[in-house]
Amino acid sequence: MGVDIESLSEATSGAIGSLLSTTILYPLDTCKTKYQAEVRAHGQQKYRKLSDVLWEAMSNGQVLSLYQGLGTKNLQSFISQFVYFYGYSYFKRLYLKRSGNKSIGTKANLIIAATAGACTAIITQPLDTASSRMQTSAFGKSKGLWKTLTEGTWSDAFDGLGISLLLTSNPAIQYTVFDQLKRRMLKGKQNKAGGTSPQALSAFVAFVLGAVSKSIATVLTYPAIRCKVTIQAADPNENGTEKTQPRSRKTLAGVVCAIWKREGVLGFYKGLHAQILKTVLSSALLLMIKEKIAATTWVLILAIRRYLFLTRGRLKSA
Repeated sequence: MGVDIESLSEATSGAIGSLLSTTILYPLDTCKTKYQAEVRAHGQQKYRKLSDVLWEAMSNGQVLSLYQGLGTKNLQSFISQFVYFYGYSYFKRLYLKRSGNKSIGTKANLIIAATAGACTAIITQPLDTASSRMQTSAFGKSKGLWKTLTEGTWSDAFDGLGISLLLTSNPAIQYTVFDQLKRRMLKGKQNKAGGTSPQALSAFVAFVLGAVSKSIATVLTYPAIRCKVTIQAADPNENGTEKTQPRSRKTLAGVVCAIWKREGVLGFYKGLHAQILKTVLSSALLLMIKEKIAATTWVLILAIRRYLFLTRGRLKSA
């Protein structure tokens, strides 16, 4: 079976968009993650609001530590988005081809998006776990990727996998809403233009649709997101310099009970505003960048393919 050029183009543009958006918003992501990971009773909290994390880094002269784990996060983000966009685009085209339909319904779209998301979660879970531990380590005490992954058992690298699989509903909801809104938007422009429709959204429209779609997905899945961050977070007593005891295994039931006892029901939504701010901006930037570079990526891939084909032909004839 030959390479699906359209799926490859979607995957490449999506991965590049993810890489850029992750880098731009990484300090905010670090503050958000450390804020979410703290589970303490009211009055004993180290971070009472999101800005407290930033002030701690600044007061300790560790502003650059807001970027700790950036390389791991970018690697995880690039791989996950490439796998997701390739799988989503490929499964979508395969469904349309076999069903004979001209468009895909909401239910089928959700199933395809969830399938692509599950494959992505399994492949990138160790990197996701490592990046969370590196971000939640004390400022200036973050360990390298290899050391972080080899501290515990191999199964420790897959902490939170069950929740990650559950959270495949998040991008499934997001991209389904975005795809449906995009199609309606382009269809409306087609009717106004008398039958001809533009193939891409403007940067501003893509940004707005990305923000709306991600907001909906985030609100619906946030309690699971908070539990996942807490499970993957570095132990508070780890300082990155001394040899620590093996990590105590965190379970979903244990985390749920801890949040319930110490913070109450509202604790499951602690940091929701920060999560929405970060994920909405990230996803909106990702989709905006992807929309703008998709055509360029398509042309580049075709040019590379043509070059390789001509080169192969010349070598055979030589």
